[in-house]
Amino acid sequence: MNQEHFIALYRELIDDNPFAVRAVLRILEVNFTDSVPTLAVSCEAQPRFLVNPDFIAQHCHTENHVKAVIVHEFLHVLLRHTENAGLLTRARHIAFDAVINAIICRTQGEDWASFFRTYYARADGITKLLRPPTPSEQSELWRIKDPSPISRAWLGIYQGTLVADDIAELAEEVARTQSQDNGSLNTPGEAEGHGDLIGNHHELGGRLPGAIADALEEAMREMTGAGIWRNQRTGLGHAQALADLEQAAKDPVRQWEKATLEILRRHVLPDPKARRIGNETRSIQLPVLSPGDRRAFVRSLWDPILPQAQWDNTVVRKGETAQVYLDVSGSMNTEMPALIALLARLSGHIRRPFWAFSDDVVPARIKAGKLVTSTTGGTSMACVLRHVIETRPRAAVVVTDGFIEGLDPDLVVAARSAARLHAVIARHGSPAALKAAGIPYTQLQRYPS
Repeated sequence: MNQEHFIALYRELIDDNPFAVRAVLRILEVNFTDSVPTLAVSCEAQPRFLVNPDFIAQHCHTENHVKAVIVHEFLHVLLRHTENAGLLTRARHIAFDAVINAIICRTQGEDWASFFRTYYARADGITKLLRPPTPSEQSELWRIKDPSPISRAWLGIYQGTLVADDIAELAEEVARTQSQDNGSLNTPGEAEGHGDLIGNHHELGGRLPGAIADALEEAMREMTGAGIWRNQRTGLGHAQALADLEQAAKDPVRQWEKATLEILRRHVLPDPKARRIGNETRSIQLPVLSPGDRRAFVRSLWDPILPQAQWDNTVVRKGETAQVYLDVSGSMNTEMPALIALLARLSGHIRRPFWAFSDDVVPARIKAGKLVTSTTGGTSMACVLRHVIETRPRAAVVVTDGFIEGLDPDLVVAARSAARLHAVIARHGSPAALKAAGIPYTQLQRYPS
């Protein structure tokens, strides 16, 4: 996992926007450093997302592991742990992390949960709450007639029936018992470090920079329309705040967006590790000798006039991007606004202009979240194929309902030779004509009503 790959996944998370991460992540500059043990959002006027590359290389074995730890640090900030008053004991640090990990595991699935299961595989006692129990451990816990408080909490937190306050009380009670047994005079958890925990635990308790505070307000409005945290303005309790957070992540529209965005990304940008920019060498002529132009150097030995020498200059150029064709026939009206919003998230990978088609291919643009174009009515796939052959993009993605005319096989072959061609079909549409023509397609899930 190199730094470019990490940045690509970070941008992908901004596109995916789970838990409304976009509002905060897009204002942070990513810095790779060994000054933090894991990851951290710095509490400074221009906040940064600090990433320890050795931690990522050692512990993140999949792309979803990287996303899990980024979202974990974001949720620290979203839940405003940096503004908690009073002493933050190790028990409360563990409680916060356990609740965050449980929310991620319940809403994002096993691919993300496997990070916490692996990272905390050897955790024992109260710290095993930082990972979900394995299926065998779950079965064993259910069989116990009189489980310990920790065992009950372990099941409860990953089933969503317990919140941080419950876990903190249990953790502090365990810490007090252990301190008494060991004859320790330390405040529970105070003398212990947080090296086994993920994120910026050492700065919890400081105030948030204004830029992050503003971004958090935007994130919370995006998630619930009002805000999720317990403060004087909302009056929400901790349990309600976490319930709202999880419910927002499980919203059917957000689930549809997540699945659809993954389909669009797979065909617009098939390799997240691929560079979106590249280097290009350009040559210019200057009346200055160049070490790379030997002919000019030899000529200067006998010619009294200083010759023009060739200088090679490396410049950054944008890599090729995909071309998107949108079916603007009336039958696509249900999903079109949502699809346009998702395509806007991938705008860095899509050629401008967008292309709309009905009986003809015409330019289109997104303005204020709406597609601005002209249309003639009807649906013709042949005009799209001819446009692909003429423009030869790296990739062409056609968003349609699939109700198209019969196609000339030679036209299809020529279009598929000109670009990587894929159709995305609305759930109410039909793939029959595309399948008969030999055009690869993916059909979307039903858009939530």
